[in-house]
This record gives sequence, C-alpha cells and structure tokens, in this order.
Amino acid sequence: MSELRADTITGSDGTSPVTLTKQSAAKAYIYSPATSASITDSFNIASITDGGIGEQDMAFVSSMSDANYSSIVAIQTVNMQNTGGNVRTVGIHSKTSSLIDARADYILNTGVYFGGYEGLIFYNMSTHGDLA
Repeated sequence: MSELRADTITGSDGTSPVTLTKQSAAKAYIYSPATSASITDSFNIASITDGGIGEQDMAFVSSMSDANYSSIVAIQTVNMQNTGGNVRTVGIHSKTSSLIDARADYILNTGVYFGGYEGLIFYNMSTHGDLA
C-alpha cells in the first residue's frame, strides 16, 4: 500500500494551487444566523450585509469568473417565531460574480404572505463554479 503525506501541494510553478480534475470543490460556503450580519463558519466569504428582514448579502473574498455559477441556499429553523408561520421560500434573490443575495420568506397558514422571515434561522450556502 502506498502512502502520500504532504503539508502543502502547489502547481508545478511552486506557487499556484493544484488544479482539480474531474471533480469540483466548493468555492465558497457559509453558516450564518439570518437575524444578524455575523458569520459562524465560512470559506471565501469576506462579509455579510443585512439586506432587511430575512435577507443577507454575502460577499466573496475571491470573486467567481461570472454570475453563472451554482449556489444552493438552505435554512435551518430553530424557532418559528411567528405563530402559524411556515418558511415558504428560501433561495437566491440575486447574484453577481462578487456576491449572493439570499432571502427567506414565509407565508401564514391563513394564506397571508410576508416578505421576510424574522424567526431564528441559519443560512447554509454552498457555491460551485470557476473563480475569476
């Protein structure tokens, strides 16, 4: 059996990262409370801007090559603050090569729609694609 141990692997020029072939690693991810502009855990996320109730703009440290990358945004609910409310839509409101605007909206069981969710939820986002 062979074993390979290394602390750092770089490209043949000695400085650039190794190119992955036939696989794709996440280029960014974040775990963040939706009720504050704080980051619990992340990779390639520079900052979060509060865009309003249930909305966050997540800016990349290293931008993507364009806005045609794939991102998945999901939430973890901890406490449904609004009686009878259910998270209805969670996803990307807009995106550019440098940021993602994620939003969580909800609808009451009575059918009344609200444009933002104020309960205690956490965003989970993962992005795949090409960096600039």
